[in-house]
Amino acid sequence: MKEVILALITGFIVGFIFAWVKLPIPAPPALAGVTGIIGIYLGFKVFEWIGPALQKLF
Repeated sequence: MKEVILALITGFIVGFIFAWVKLPIPAPPALAGVTGIIGIYLGFKVFEWIGPALQKLF
């Protein structure tokens, strides 16, 4: 939970600074960005689950 809170605070600060200096937000559009992050996370977790079996095959 501590990591989640630190990530949220860091993201908030970065977003605030980017808005303050009038730079575009360093992330893809909202829904596409969130979907991409979820996809990356799920792919990583699936590999952790089946990766050892795949490594034994190859």
